[in-house]
Amino acid sequence: MRGEIIAVTGKGGVGKTLISALLIKFLSERERILAIDADPATSLPSALGVRVRKTLGDVREEIAAPSRVPFDESLPIDVLLEHKIDEIMVRTPRFSLIAMGRSEGPGCYCLINDMLRHFIDRLSGRFPKVVVDCEAGLEHLSRRTVRDVSTLLVVSDPTVRGLETARSIKNIAESLQIKFDRIYLVLNKVTGELGALEDKIREMGLELVGVVPEDELVKEYDFIGRPLIELPEDSKAASAVGSMVRRLFG
Repeated sequence: MRGEIIAVTGKGGVGKTLISALLIKFLSERERILAIDADPATSLPSALGVRVRKTLGDVREEIAAPSRVPFDESLPIDVLLEHKIDEIMVRTPRFSLIAMGRSEGPGCYCLINDMLRHFIDRLSGRFPKVVVDCEAGLEHLSRRTVRDVSTLLVVSDPTVRGLETARSIKNIAESLQIKFDRIYLVLNKVTGELGALEDKIREMGLELVGVVPEDELVKEYDFIGRPLIELPEDSKAASAVGSMVRRLFG
């Protein structure tokens, strides 16, 4: 049985990793979660307070240059990748994590995206929920790395430009015929009333599911390098995401 896949996307700088980390914080209180950092920047491990020793990018390099790390070349690639899962997965009592890491060359993510797609497909049956922190922008959607998603959360800052990007993401997802059970907008870094933005959201056909306030504690944690998953549940950001989790997942 396939687990529920929750993909978090949006343009750069809107706080996708914060939302992903807090989703994992609350969902992993109920059941074991698989977290996938699909952003080459690899910022989710730090937000979750774990260290990644090997990424999909490292595995790709090993496959591309087997003389450096010997393996049985007679193995089919899917079997080989299955063996590599244990090497790159970080396990904690509440969640497991896989990181995408770097590409195999400037601007080239073809093989590594195929590998990520393979891992998502294979592992989604082992976990009740999978949270994917996507690369900024539309890359994973346009390449169909993330597919058959249960819930797509498009994160935006409270600006018209951010909302326009969110609408573009929604439109591209629909035009590619990627399977989504539901697509929602999450506004992050909100400092006051939404005002005219609420009308803009409705005009764009976006469904707002969560409003996360600007949180000084998030800035403090980022400054000192403390994991965002450790934010207290009554902090502004964590409280808002906790309410969103209860609304979406019961």
